[in-house]
Amino acid sequence: MCESGPEIFHEKQRLELCAIHALNNVLQERIFTKEAADEICKRLAPECRVNPHRSFLGTGNYDVNVIMAALQSRGLAAVWWDKRRSVDLLHLDHILGFIMNIPSLVSLGFLSLPFRRRHWIAVRLVNECYYNLDSKLKGPVRIGDACDLRNFLKEHISQEPCEVLLVVDKKVEEDGTWMLHSS
Repeated sequence: MCESGPEIFHEKQRLELCAIHALNNVLQERIFTKEAADEICKRLAPECRVNPHRSFLGTGNYDVNVIMAALQSRGLAAVWWDKRRSVDLLHLDHILGFIMNIPSLVSLGFLSLPFRRRHWIAVRLVNECYYNLDSKLKGPVRIGDACDLRNFLKEHISQEPCEVLLVVDKKVEEDGTWMLHSS
């Protein structure tokens, strides 16, 4: 049963900073900034004039390497979910949240353009309820309980292209306890 409680942290979309918003939304506080992500990009590719981990315009559009490095700086890890596996194997009690890369419509103001770009979103358990914390939404959108979350993940995974990263503690990544094992 979803309970009400403290307000849910939800950063809204700005520029092409969805990776930063997804990180902060999954962590439920403003930890990462554009400047911090740009520093990570410089560390990942110190010799490159045009950094391959972000938009050449400098407006964001950070790749998965930036997300992984940011999480590592907090003692966390991003585990890529193999979509051929059933989401029923996820050990939800050992997963802090999810960062997903999904297709998203492009718009200029009120005008929707006829193509899609990749977009990072966060999903997380807050107050015993899972929420979609997509920065393009006006606010957090309630998904529901564990069963509802699994259905949400299945629906998104079935719509190509979609990638799912499990956000877990470093020890959980090392132990592999983010996945239920049959005995």
